[in-house]
Amino acid sequence: MLMKMLSGKIALVTGGRGGIGRAIVSRFLKEGATVYAADLTPEGSLDNHKEDGSVFIKLDVTSEKEVSTALSKIEEEEGKLDILVNAAGIEIEKTIEQTSLEEWNLSFAVNVTGTFLTSKYSLPLMRKAAKNKVSTSIINFGSYDGFIADPGLAAYCATKGAVHALTRAMACDHGPEGIRVNAVCPGYVDTPMLQSFFNGEGSGGQGQNIEKLKDAVRDVHVIKTYGTPNDIANLVNWLASDEARYASGQLWILDGGLSAQVQQMKL
Repeated sequence: MLMKMLSGKIALVTGGRGGIGRAIVSRFLKEGATVYAADLTPEGSLDNHKEDGSVFIKLDVTSEKEVSTALSKIEEEEGKLDILVNAAGIEIEKTIEQTSLEEWNLSFAVNVTGTFLTSKYSLPLMRKAAKNKVSTSIINFGSYDGFIADPGLAAYCATKGAVHALTRAMACDHGPEGIRVNAVCPGYVDTPMLQSFFNGEGSGGQGQNIEKLKDAVRDVHVIKTYGTPNDIANLVNWLASDEARYASGQLWILDGGLSAQVQQMKL
């Protein structure tokens, strides 16, 4: 019988009840991990949830107190943490001129400070796991928008650039402790966040849904298809596993070849 890739590992996934977060949680459970799924509500961005075997933690990643409490719970129950996935995030569809200071600060609070806080409070538990000479892994969420830009996403693009830089700094600081740090940088993925982008004025989508826009979204990609949450979960699962023991400090772009070409989407 083949051993599961994450057997015996303890994982925390923030944004664990969102579109991509759920796919990651599901894949981790399938691979034998004990998974803590953290989010603002049990239903998350999909507004529904069926019990899947994960442990739900109510968590606002912008609150240091809530993050500290969540990690204390994991320490009490498990004594270590092998995998942290910082998948919580928001997207505000506005230019910099349209963006209020409150919206700018909220974007950074969730996407950047949230990553900082959960990583900060996870590191002591990950050192405990690494002492046993196992591969421990932090996986942040960047975006292809941290390299290039979509219109009307000024604050989002800025936050993802910050996450990319933070990822490399963390990899340098904590690699010697046996903790690998990488970022997954998705392109267009069929999630509520993508639909929110199409609802924004800058996208040119004029509020049309993904079904009406799917041809345009598909055709702009080199491989002529857009991503699914499971596509992202597959890469995250590998980065979390011991198979990726030599992978650290990298920004893994997963966008169907979108950023390899010079082409504008025609909606």
